[in-house]
Amino acid sequence: MRAVVQRVSRAAVRVDGATVGAIGPGLLVLLGVGHGDDEERCDWLADKVRALRIFPDAQGRMNEPLGDRAVLVVSQFTLLGDARKGTRPSFVAAAPPELAEPLYARFCERLGAQGGVFGAHMEVELVNDGPVTLVVDR
Repeated sequence: MRAVVQRVSRAAVRVDGATVGAIGPGLLVLLGVGHGDDEERCDWLADKVRALRIFPDAQGRMNEPLGDRAVLVVSQFTLLGDARKGTRPSFVAAAPPELAEPLYARFCERLGAQGGVFGAHMEVELVNDGPVTLVVDR
């Protein structure tokens, strides 16, 4: 599993022009699920994201975890894309929908997160706070 974690002031995801998820301050997580991923990896990654100390403390240093802030998770198989050869990325490392969708749902549930619509064409809007963006793999 691979996650791109962005600290945001706000974020929203739309499908066919309708907002399906929106948050204020918190995290926007783009989540890619690969062939070897399972529930254990999913839970580890969700717990890791929750524990990341990337929010400012009273002194302004990145030292606070997510806490009560909101999370918006968007499924994104393209995170598993391989563009090392040629100019057309290969997505063979991405898990098929029947494996990826339940793990995506589990990840959202474990974080108490809002989500997009799995497999849909989505428009993601965000205001990156910092900017702070991390890639977390397992």
